[in-house]
Amino acid sequence: MSVTVFIQGRNGVTRWQPSKRWLLLPIILMATGTGIYQYSTERFANQQAKVDENKQLRQQQKQQVVELKTATETQLASLVTHVAKLQAKITRLEALGQQVAQNNLLDDQFDFSTEVGIGGLSEIGNGVELSQLIDEMNKLASRIDNNNVQLSLLETVASNLHIDEERYISGRPIDKGWLSSPYGLRNDPFSGRRTMHKGIDFAGKEGADVTATAAGVVTWSGRMLGYGELVEIDHGNGLRTRYGHNKSLSVNVGDVVAKGDKIASMGSTGRSTGPHVHYEVLRGKQQIDPQKYVYRKAS
Repeated sequence: MSVTVFIQGRNGVTRWQPSKRWLLLPIILMATGTGIYQYSTERFANQQAKVDENKQLRQQQKQQVVELKTATETQLASLVTHVAKLQAKITRLEALGQQVAQNNLLDDQFDFSTEVGIGGLSEIGNGVELSQLIDEMNKLASRIDNNNVQLSLLETVASNLHIDEERYISGRPIDKGWLSSPYGLRNDPFSGRRTMHKGIDFAGKEGADVTATAAGVVTWSGRMLGYGELVEIDHGNGLRTRYGHNKSLSVNVGDVVAKGDKIASMGSTGRSTGPHVHYEVLRGKQQIDPQKYVYRKAS
């Protein structure tokens, strides 16, 4: 098939018969345009999908930032509350220390009165910077350390004020009972011979409490030849007391006991004829008559 084209010009009609290539040109142009259109459409769709994806990602990130901010504010509010509680506890600690110092007439040497006034915002956590909060916590830690040092010194001083009273040996090592054998020469209950009795015996009910006659440190708690179950307490200044023939012991070597503390239960262990406490007072390594300590008034 052939196509003939007649073109009217000034010089007349011109005849032009295109070849088959010219006939294929419109088809090629149409196919090319269709391909370009499809490519552009796909590219636009891909770009739109990426835009939508980025938009969704930004929305997620924005939500995460909001959640992180909320969590941070909650934690900060919790820290502020914790600091407020610490401040309140320190205030009570300072008040207690000041009271103890006044009771012992030492308030002029120990100052617990600084920075006791505490204030705060009406809404907990609002307007508080983390650096500010950390600084406040560091100040609290410093105040706690300072107060602990002062209270330790105060405790030592207060203890020293009363240590002489506690170490003052007086009274009997039992609440109920009677003096069954005094200090000095006596007939030995086993051999009948005249021997030196280097302590005082207090008879009573088996299992009754045996108490310290003064404060001190336990230097012996266990069995000793002749004494049975024995407790020995060092009261300082070269003075010691011994409590023998016990049924059981309530203290260990190294324990610090106060005047009147239970140290044992009355028994009849060792060289004994019945339930009693053999009570001795030693100055240095020598037993002395404990009677003057037993019957003197407590300081």
